[in-house]
Amino acid sequence: KWVVFIIVSWPSVADLGFTIPAGLESELRLKSVQFFVTQRPWLDLYGKRVKPVAAFGSTSNKPYVDPALIHRCLPDELLFEVFARMSPYTLGRASCVCRKWRYTIRNPLFWRNACLKAWQQAGMVENYKIVQSRYDGSWRKMWLLRPRLRTDGLYVSRNTYIRAGVAEWKVTNPVHVVCYFRYMRFYPSGRFIYKNSSQKIKDVVKLMNFRASKGDCVFTGHYTLADDRVEAALMYPGLRPTVLRIRLRLRGTTAGANNRMDLLSLVTSGLDDNDVNAPEEDMLGVVEEWQDDETHNPDVPAISHKRGLTPFVFVPFEEVETSVLNLPVDKMDYFVPG
Repeated sequence: KWVVFIIVSWPSVADLGFTIPAGLESELRLKSVQFFVTQRPWLDLYGKRVKPVAAFGSTSNKPYVDPALIHRCLPDELLFEVFARMSPYTLGRASCVCRKWRYTIRNPLFWRNACLKAWQQAGMVENYKIVQSRYDGSWRKMWLLRPRLRTDGLYVSRNTYIRAGVAEWKVTNPVHVVCYFRYMRFYPSGRFIYKNSSQKIKDVVKLMNFRASKGDCVFTGHYTLADDRVEAALMYPGLRPTVLRIRLRLRGTTAGANNRMDLLSLVTSGLDDNDVNAPEEDMLGVVEEWQDDETHNPDVPAISHKRGLTPFVFVPFEEVETSVLNLPVDKMDYFVPG
């Protein structure tokens, strides 16, 4: 067997018929030397295995070198304090950064504080019993699997209906697509804020607080959460006070999301003078044992509403300005005549 070597010689600059000035040629050589001499950190990783970073509080005695500069400059104690001031959803994003952060964020202390704050109505003793009996003592598992109402944004229900317009010259018969929203904001203390408006979410979010005036038509009420069922009630003040009773079912598109609420029933009933004098925080307790068709004011009959029961969608505060719910009707709805 024969081995044939083929040598290919590329023409030099002189063979091409023109010359390069001496100054430029020396500069080109200098750049070539700098390219091969320059230290390139990523080239040092070839053929080497980066050792995994030990978890925070690990009992392993094996020495390791942390390759990340932030971990060399930031002590573990300060890193723990930074994570302790993050919200649970921010912790979830931070755990995707690196292995050390993921192990550190799995510390039960972070998730215990989040769970006790989210279900503070149940009390500390009851929460400890639930985490031991249902979630194997894991606070993080309890946070992901137990239904809870989110307080870092608004629940929005977008409703539309068709209204016939006035015919013009018997040629056109216009129709109008009417769009309105139901907004709900929940607080861990058991109170919530409700508003029914045609305004977009980016304009309403600044009004959804306890400092809103009466002209903003923002109402406050009280709610309870039992498993995935939400019972809420609020009072519409006026000459004929009316109570609004809301029943909801909480669910999520993914585990721990809790970003959807199905509107099971929406009932309005009349109140008498004794009910009106009750404190606002006790309104849910006043109507707790009422039937759906029960009213305490003959002038205000009990009505179970069948329209406007579109499920609620959760929108975090940081996504209010960019939410698709701000789009106009002509970009989100269509109507087929016939």
